[in-house]
Amino acid sequence: MKFRALIGLSLLGIWSAPTHAQDVAAKIWPQQISGPACNTPPAWNEDRRYACSEAERAAWLADIRHWRDERRARTGLSSAEYLRPELAWTQSSFVQTQTMVHDRFFYDPVSRTYTVGKYLADLKTRYGGVDSVLLWHTYPNLGVDSRNAYDLFNDLPGGREAVKAMIADFHKAGVKVLFPVMVWDRGTRDQGAPDTEALTRDLAAVGADGINGDTLDGLPYAYRKASDTVGHPLALEPEIGLGSDEMINYNHMTWGYWRFDFVPSVSRYKWLEPRHMVHVNDRWAHTHGDLLQSAFFNGTGYESWENVWGIWNQLPDRDAEALRRISLIERQYAHLLVSRDWEPHAPMETFGVFASKWPSDTATETLWTIVNRNAYAVSGRQMVVPTKPGMRYYNLWTGDALTARTDGKQTVLTFDMEPKGYAAILETAQSASELAPFLSVMKTASSRPLASYSDQWVTATQSLVEIPKTAPAKAAPTGMVLIPAGDYTFKVGGIMIEGVNDEGVDVQYPWEASARRYHTQDMRIDAFYMDRYPVSNAQFKQFMDATHYTPADAHNFLKDWVNGTYPSGWANKPVTWVSIEDARAYAAWAGKRLPHEWEWQYAGQGQDDRTYPWGNDWIAGHVPTPDTGRDMAAAADVTAHPTGESPFGVRDMVGNVWQWTDEYRDAHTRAAIVKGGSHYKPQGSRWYFPQAYKLTEHGKYLLMAPSIDRSGAIGFRCVKDKM
Repeated sequence: MKFRALIGLSLLGIWSAPTHAQDVAAKIWPQQISGPACNTPPAWNEDRRYACSEAERAAWLADIRHWRDERRARTGLSSAEYLRPELAWTQSSFVQTQTMVHDRFFYDPVSRTYTVGKYLADLKTRYGGVDSVLLWHTYPNLGVDSRNAYDLFNDLPGGREAVKAMIADFHKAGVKVLFPVMVWDRGTRDQGAPDTEALTRDLAAVGADGINGDTLDGLPYAYRKASDTVGHPLALEPEIGLGSDEMINYNHMTWGYWRFDFVPSVSRYKWLEPRHMVHVNDRWAHTHGDLLQSAFFNGTGYESWENVWGIWNQLPDRDAEALRRISLIERQYAHLLVSRDWEPHAPMETFGVFASKWPSDTATETLWTIVNRNAYAVSGRQMVVPTKPGMRYYNLWTGDALTARTDGKQTVLTFDMEPKGYAAILETAQSASELAPFLSVMKTASSRPLASYSDQWVTATQSLVEIPKTAPAKAAPTGMVLIPAGDYTFKVGGIMIEGVNDEGVDVQYPWEASARRYHTQDMRIDAFYMDRYPVSNAQFKQFMDATHYTPADAHNFLKDWVNGTYPSGWANKPVTWVSIEDARAYAAWAGKRLPHEWEWQYAGQGQDDRTYPWGNDWIAGHVPTPDTGRDMAAAADVTAHPTGESPFGVRDMVGNVWQWTDEYRDAHTRAAIVKGGSHYKPQGSRWYFPQAYKLTEHGKYLLMAPSIDRSGAIGFRCVKDKM
């Protein structure tokens, strides 16, 4: 799952794994192979050469080639799957982004349309665009009720026809589309079919291109077989590397959780199969130089993931510009970056400058992808290569033809590189005029040095959606209780699973400079009236009868009602399957509004900072019994647990249904604060939407569109301002 602790465990395995091969000196980790140790800067207490000799470098290369030959034989690697034309796109899918379907650049809930063009144009402008997208519609909202991942797929706005058209829009732009499989989702509704069948069938129906295996160290061959059986071959891409090298045969892509040393490591999977695509990934990083240099050195891809579970983590300008230039070169020379004769750590003249050599099969052209790992600029003599008559040399990174100096059998190449910079040298018989279009593109792209772009990460600014005051009331309206004015210390924390305490996690209150997980604020609460109970089905039926309210996006609206009314015996249960927009419509009709979160919490805590409405100790009898089945049962009546009353007389605040309060937005994300937790607790995974029974906790519920936002575990209550 998308969690730093899990990544840490994965990396722990990377450091300590055995080689599983005989007579190999290099360190072989699950996803990487160590570079030549002799190129590492010496420690203060070492007395040794500062760089590898050619003999040492050649010995290292021979060592890992020996390991590769043996490993291929041990695991029965075959190139058959990589020759399939329908899956060949994976070999040039260099930039993949994980796209939250909730992203405001991706979907417009007002026009109720997918805005693929707007989304892709933003990526193109900022860092050159993407080759594939992983559309994410499940975690972290999954488990708020008993809908499984397939239900959430069907709840995407517009249904399958709209999703199919949206995918077609990506395809028109040359972008492939993947969706995730959540094998850990075994606590929500039983799909009634294996994931291999259910997912491949769904993705074939909408024309998707691949599967990302969340938490999987390799997707099983059953997914390959299932997608072929339905006649719609899907590319397979696990999250956590591969459980065995044999899985390279049918997993065309993987994510790369890599370590980053001064001496670049070699991608294990690409070394075994040069056509295998790795997307290097570190979603929480605020700078990405190590990832980008490692990807370029290895000729692999990059996961340009910025909307991380509704937390905006935008690439700094320098990284975005570096990615633009890297991807231009990789896309143009994708045919070389699958070279069977790839030579990592090709000879270079300057310490701290590292290159991979990518010869064509016909030896008519060769590309070197080069990174400067030094924190200072380098210039002058960088490469010495065997002289080949008729060959010309170009630095693709700058769009320049190089003046090569030939000395007998050797040709010397000189060029400059920025601190932590890049170069890409092409050896070819082509003239500058033949390469002019691409050289012109690169000259324009590199007209500014990377150092002139800011490498400072900037958090997104969030804003609170306004809740207008109501017409004031002199006395408590029917069914409401007075919440008196008072001085109050509002103290609350978000319970989202990931993000630790990074800036940008959770929400940004109006008095804060940025979003963060923990919040404390002294404030004066004006008196107001609050519904004693959450709005019931019977009350919402009165609203429906009076207004004939019909939402524009009606999917899942009052899903548990039949023929325009609630089931028998449900009059006093809290209304659910209402979006935050539906709740606001009811509140406006009733002359009320939704509460701000601090008002809701103050009404539950009173003046003594209690943990629960009734006190500081959890008492199970004050709330409904948790529902742990795969099919969510109905909520309890709102009047069923009067002993759970708050100091001000508000009831049913905790443990029955979540309750809508505030909404926060930034340029890309949109989320509601839900309070009180619910009776539904799916079992079997820690990744389900976590409960927040304590008054000092809240849930952050990502918003996309009413069709998918509505939930059988979320209701609401209203407030009214006091005169």
